[in-house]
Amino acid sequence: MAEDYYEILGVDRNATDQEIKRAYLKLARQLHPDRHGGSKEAVASEERFKVVNQAYEVLKDPERRRQYDMFGDGDRAGGDPFAGFGGAGLGDIFDAFFGGASPFGGGRGPARRGPRQGENVESLLDLEFAEAVLGASKEVQVKESVTCETCSGSGARPGTTPVTCTTCSGTGELRRVRQSLLGQMVTSSPCPRCGGSGEEVPSPCPGCKGQGRRVEERSYTVDVPAGVDDGSTLRLPGRGSAGTRGGPPGDLYLHLRVRPHAVLTRDGFDLRETAHASMAQAALGAELSVETLEGPEVISLEPGTANGAEVRLRGRGVPHLQRRGRGDLVVTVAVDTPTDLTSSQEELLRRFAAERGEIVTPPEAGLLSRIRSAFK
Repeated sequence: MAEDYYEILGVDRNATDQEIKRAYLKLARQLHPDRHGGSKEAVASEERFKVVNQAYEVLKDPERRRQYDMFGDGDRAGGDPFAGFGGAGLGDIFDAFFGGASPFGGGRGPARRGPRQGENVESLLDLEFAEAVLGASKEVQVKESVTCETCSGSGARPGTTPVTCTTCSGTGELRRVRQSLLGQMVTSSPCPRCGGSGEEVPSPCPGCKGQGRRVEERSYTVDVPAGVDDGSTLRLPGRGSAGTRGGPPGDLYLHLRVRPHAVLTRDGFDLRETAHASMAQAALGAELSVETLEGPEVISLEPGTANGAEVRLRGRGVPHLQRRGRGDLVVTVAVDTPTDLTSSQEELLRRFAAERGEIVTPPEAGLLSRIRSAFK
C-alpha cells in the first residue's frame, strides 16, 4: 500500500498551506544527496526526494488536495512525481531547467547541442486591393543567410574538417554550479567558443569565414491566398536563413501591406462602395454602373429609392479563408441635390413643388436673402 502523503511530509491532515510548505522545504534540505558521503546514500536521497516532491505537488494544490482527501491517489503506484505535467517526467524537467543534468549529481550528462537552426526572416509584401481579395502569385526578394557552397556549410576550408571544441569538449555547453535553497544546483549555457555546436574550425573557409553561410539576396514566388487583409502575416516554413554549419533553416514571415482601392472598401468579408444618383433617378428609378473587382456591373434602382438605401450584390465580396463562398458587395445610394439650377430648371421644380403642395422659399425671399448676405 502506498504511503500517505501527509505521513510522507510529517504533517497533520488539517495542516495549513504554510505548514505543508515548511515541512517540504525542511525535508528537501535534509534529503539533498550532497549531505551524504556515498553514492548509494545520494541515490537513495534522490529517490526519496521524488516521493516527497510528489506529495507536496498534490497537497499544495487545493483542488488536487481535496480529491486526494476524498479518493486517495489511485494512479500513483510509485510513479514519477512529475507525471501530471503533460507527460513530462523528472528527466524532462531536468532537461528544461538544468540542461539534461540532474541537479543532485549523477544521471544523464549534458546533451550535445549540434548545429543551430537559422534565424527567421521578416519582410514586407505590398499588394494591390484586388490581389489581397482574390489572391495572387507574387515575387518577393529577401536578403538572408544561405549555405556556403565552398564548404557546403561546414565552415572549414576545403580539404579540412571541424574538430572537437576544446572549451566544452564537444558537449556544446558549459555547466555552472550555484547555491540555492535546496543546495547546489547545476545550470548550463551554450559554449561561447563553438556557439553550441560542439565543434570549432581551425582552418576557416575563405568564402564564409568559418560561419558555413553567407548573406545573399534570394527570390521566391509566393502564392497569396484569397481573402487576406492588410496587416496579415504569411509564414513560409524553411524559407528563412540557413542554420550555422549545416543547421536547419528558419522561416520567412511576410507582413502584408494592402494598398487602398479608389472606390471599394472592405468591411469584414463584404465590400462596400457608394453610387451617386440624381433626384430624378432616385424618384423615377434608373440603372447605374458600379465598380466590382471583376469589372463594371449594372444595378437597378427602384422608383422612390431613398438616400442611403443599399443594394446588395451577392457573392461579389471577399472569399472566406477557411470555407467556401464569398461575402457580398454592398452599394450605398447617395442621392445628389442639384445646386446649380438654371432659371427654367428652377421654375420646373417650383411647379413640381406646387403641384405636390410643398412649401418652398419664394424666389423674392431667396434673392433678398442673398443680397443681405452680401452686405454682412
